[in-house]
Formats: sequence, structure tokens, C-alpha cells
Amino acid sequence: MVLFSLISVASVTSLLSTAVLAVSWTAQPLNPASIPLAVRSPYLSAWLPQGTGAAAESGVAPILGYGGWAGYIRVDKTMYTILGDPVVPGTSPTLATQQSMQFTATSTYFHLNAGPVDIFLNFTSPVEPSDLTKQSTPFSYLAIQAISTNGAAHSVSIYTDISAEWACASDNTRTVTWQSNTTGPVFTHQVMLQSEEDYTEYSDFILQGAAYYSTTNNGTSTTYQTGQDVVVRAQFIGNGVLANTLNTTFRAISDDWPVFAFAQDLGTVSGTSDVVVFTIGHVRDPAVEYIIAGGVYQARSLYALSNSHNLFYRQIEAFIEDFSNAILRSQEFDQKVESDASAISSNYAGVVQLSIRQAFGAMEITISQTADGSWNTSDVLMFLKEISSDGYNINTVDVIMPAWPVLLYTNPALGKYLLLSLFEYQATGQWPKKYAVHDLGSTYPKATGHNDGNAEDMPLEECGNMLIMTLSYTQKTADTSIITSYIDLLNQWTGYLVAESLIPAYQISTDDFAGALANQTNLAIKGVIGIQAMAEISGMLGDATNQQNYSSIVASYVPQILNLATAEGGKHLGLVLWK
Repeated sequence: MVLFSLISVASVTSLLSTAVLAVSWTAQPLNPASIPLAVRSPYLSAWLPQGTGAAAESGVAPILGYGGWAGYIRVDKTMYTILGDPVVPGTSPTLATQQSMQFTATSTYFHLNAGPVDIFLNFTSPVEPSDLTKQSTPFSYLAIQAISTNGAAHSVSIYTDISAEWACASDNTRTVTWQSNTTGPVFTHQVMLQSEEDYTEYSDFILQGAAYYSTTNNGTSTTYQTGQDVVVRAQFIGNGVLANTLNTTFRAISDDWPVFAFAQDLGTVSGTSDVVVFTIGHVRDPAVEYIIAGGVYQARSLYALSNSHNLFYRQIEAFIEDFSNAILRSQEFDQKVESDASAISSNYAGVVQLSIRQAFGAMEITISQTADGSWNTSDVLMFLKEISSDGYNINTVDVIMPAWPVLLYTNPALGKYLLLSLFEYQATGQWPKKYAVHDLGSTYPKATGHNDGNAEDMPLEECGNMLIMTLSYTQKTADTSIITSYIDLLNQWTGYLVAESLIPAYQISTDDFAGALANQTNLAIKGVIGIQAMAEISGMLGDATNQQNYSSIVASYVPQILNLATAEGGKHLGLVLWK
């Protein structure tokens, strides 16, 4: 496989005019504020912040990965930095020169130059919404390939490592333990906290589970080492290989900064080298705590566990074995997304492609276990961590809402699994209020509800959102199971909208950072759309009486809201109903 073929010629030869930030390399379709690298789950979310678009010659490495991710390429005994910003006293590797960056819905490609060799890095986080096992597998690929640019033969070897920060990036004083598997077709380093706390976050990072870094075992061409960052990296810089030694002095993340490294000798490269594949992942079990009837807390696991007795190693092997096919599936998905979104505009296509990994990277597909301990694959629920907001709540309705289009587009069933978690909780009667709950818990991954009613209430916002999403799911799929099973809740929320939407009371909306405000035009509009959604739902269920009733209410409310909200001059609606 040739990684270069995955990058369009345009990405190497021209700077996209719509780039957000001015940079010295080619960026396609645009150069965003942060570039996705390994983005697969709430706790496998590595991005390359761009700031003002710092280039390699500014002294910042071309790719600065979150959580301690470093890499070198050795070309004819000359060392180049290709990943991160590692510093080893007494050494001075040259920064590889970044030539281009391109991202798609699933992948980010970098083209770097290291003297007589070009290097291509492919960060792929597959988006496989129709395969629950694959979509819930929390691993991502890094593939590297070298090409001789002058036709001459060059000795080339690749080095990458991760630091213990991947076990807990938010607190480097915590003690970690680690182990390595250096037999079989795949080599794997595992690092985890010595003292785990299930379902507990510290500054947005989970204090549970383990990070896994793996690569293919290519015989004597593959070497490994764990130990202090400067020692391990100096070993490769000085020798081009690692020592095949494993340090077992467990310590704090910042105590001599332990790293977990692999090196791959590509041999003599006169044309295009083989592709070297690494994988990065973060796994925990159980994954989510969910409240069910009677105030019972249920432990839920990633769906992927149902297809593997040992996710931690066999699943990694299967993931690496699937690399070529995963890339082909990713390309097919990317092409469809780009084609469909480009029908709107090229700029829109860039935003959509950038958004897809962010949306799916915030979600986890889970299952429960039966009384005998077997996996209950008929009980599928999905959970979403707030990303790019306060980062705490789980299954926040007005955060699901802006992610809803990508779910309808890729696989509406995933949207159903999100909605079911909310419906099932509220149907137990444990949520004490008449309007829809804002979220399922104050801190991810604890979906423990708000039985005391103490939630961040957005009454009109969330009632409207739940009705709108429920209708759109039903329209898209013709699956009436949600509206049949939860008709009482839907009618209850609609009744609240009927009573409160025309003149919204003092409350917050999804723009909660702006604070509470009475008479919000946006909430009045959200309310009447929600009422009309329920009219459509009633029609689907053959309830002509409620369909007519709700439609007539909307017909009455709309002109009143427009009259109250239209600003002086009649050219736009105001923030509040002001007349």
C-alpha cells in the first residue's frame, strides 16, 4: 500500500484559499485551529493545536501530539524529528520539514521531508457507524511510509513512543504501572494507573483503564524498549535500534518520564518503503455506570467486548490485521462524505469532514450483561460526553441535538441508542419534573440521573429537542418503537410546551453561557416546532384528535410569536419577544 496515493496532488501543490490559518505548508481542505490525530473515544482524543499556524522552522515540531507522543526517522545515520517535540540532552536532531497536511472525515495525512527522503504519516480513526463492534473499538492507526526522492538507496528506520501521560494526562504526579507483550505477531506496551478509580474523572481524564501502544512484529527489524524518555530516545538516536529491554521501576508519570517505544528498521529504501503500522488505544471496563429502575446502578461495557474474550490483546491483533481493509473502508466513507457535502459547497465539506471525527469521538456504544454474566447485545445504549463545552455532563440533550445530523446521515440507529438512554431513565419515574431532563449525569461516565431534580434545567430547550429528534428518527427509519413505547412522555413534554412556549419564562437555553433570559424568541420557536413534531407523531400513530389539536395550537402560536418577535423595521427577529 502506498500512503502517498491517499493524498491528492492538489494537497502537495497548492495552498487552499479557504485555509483558516496562514501556514508555510499546503493545508487541505483548510487549516483548522486544531487538527485531529487519534480521535476515537472520549479518552482517546489526540489533537494537534495550531495556534497561529506554527511551522517547523519556528522551532515547533511539525506534529505536536497530545499526551506525549514522539517520533524520529533516521536516514543514513542522520536523525530527524517527525512527531512531537522530544528533547534529549546532547543531541540535536533536525526537524523534518512539513510539506502538507490534509484531513478527511476519518484520516489526517502529513507529508514531511527529511533530507533525501519524504515521509508520509497517516492518522486514521475509522468511522464505522454500521458495525457496532468496530465503531466501539477504542483504537486508532498511525501508519508511516518513506519514499526516496532522488532514486538513490538510503538506510531508513522509524521510531515512535508514547509517554505515561496517556494513562492520565491531567495529573502527572500519579503513579503508573506498565507491562509489555513482545511475543507473537503484534508487540504491545500497556500503561495504567497504579490506583484506579472506576467512573471517575480528574480534569476531564478518566482515572481508570489503560493505554495501549502496539506495532507489528517484523522479526529482527522490530525493536522495543521502555524506560526514561531521554534514555530510550538517546538509544535510538545513537544506534538506530532499541535495546529490547523493559524497565519495571514503576513510578509517577513525571518521575523520570517513562516512555514506551518501538523502532522499525525499513532497511534500504530506494523507492517506496513498506508501510509501518502503529496503533494507539485507551480501554476501560466497565465503561459507563447507568441508573435503571429502583435506583439501581448498572455497569455497562463497550459493545466491542461482546466479540472478544480478551479485548486487550486479541482485539489489538485483530485491529492491526484489519488495517488494509479498514483503510479501504475509510476511503469509501470519506469519498461519500466529501461528495455529499461538496454538493453544498467546498467550505461546507471541510467543516463536515472536520466535525465527523469530533462527533463520533465523543460517543461510546455500550451493552449490559445478563444475570448469568453473558453479554446482552439486545440492550444497546450509547453515551455522549460533552466535548468542547464544560466537558462534564453525560448525554446532554442540547449537545446531542447539534450532533444529530451526523447520526441521521450515517446510521439513525445510533441516534436511537442515545435517545433510549434518556427515555428509559425518565420512564422509570425517577426524574421528578414534568419537562425533559437536561442530561443523565453531572460527570461522564456516570449516567446516574438526577433523582433529586437538581439538574441544569432547560425546560423548553430539551422538550423541543427530544420531540424533534424523536420525530426525525421515526421519519428516517419508519421505526415506530420509540413513539409507541414512550407516547406518554412525549405527550407530557408536548403539554409543557403548549403551556410555556408562547411567552417563555425566565430560563436558560443551549447558549447557557449567556445566562438566563425571559421571553427568548429562540425558545418560543423551538417550542412550536416541538409541538408540531408531536402533531406529526400523533398522525403516525393514527391519533387524529391529538394531531389536529396540536396543529391548531401551532397555527395559533406562530403568528403571535412572529408579531411579538419581529424587530422594528420588520427585517429580522429580535432576541426576545419585545412588543
